[in-house]
Amino acid sequence: MKLSDFPQKRSNRLRTLHLWHWISAAFSLSGMLLFSITGLTLNNATWIESAISVDHQERVVPLHLLETLESVSSGHKPLNAPLPRDLESWLDTSLGIRINERTAEIGADEIYLSLPSPGADAWLAVDRTTGELTYEKRERGWIAYFNDLHKGRHAGTGWSWFIDLFAFSCIVFSMSGLLLMKTQAANRPSTWPLLGMGALAPLLIMLLFIH
Repeated sequence: MKLSDFPQKRSNRLRTLHLWHWISAAFSLSGMLLFSITGLTLNNATWIESAISVDHQERVVPLHLLETLESVSSGHKPLNAPLPRDLESWLDTSLGIRINERTAEIGADEIYLSLPSPGADAWLAVDRTTGELTYEKRERGWIAYFNDLHKGRHAGTGWSWFIDLFAFSCIVFSMSGLLLMKTQAANRPSTWPLLGMGALAPLLIMLLFIH
């Protein structure tokens, strides 16, 4: 290998690092902004007060739909299973919700279904004897919605996949940034002290103030 090839190889490596750095930065930017803002709102919940809105509905489930439960449950022990398709479709249409084949607790006397979602808690209960249906949903506002997304709370598989991809992109962004800092450290003496301070600060807080 010729000595003159080394500068060219170094230049190629730097271009590759810059490429990975800006691609990962572009992909992660919106997510980092979202998680930074929701990190502040989670850590300072008293900053913003939100009113809780309650949606309470009552219905009567048709008898022929209650009878479809006989094929799902038998005996007196509660069974955790999805609702029959016809009953679920009726509940979705009647209440304006989407159950999406969630598991319900089907007992001999009552059906109970928990329907949590980001920023909201909901449930429904059906009396199997009378068909009386009670549904209630409590929404805590947009701040609570995004806070729950931050925590991945009741956000579903798709959001979980996004968090995994976002985390991987942040790792690429951080590691490529570290390598780029290494190439500039000789010309910027404060690089490693600042990096060390950033790593040491949370460690000291954990050791000194978290018990």
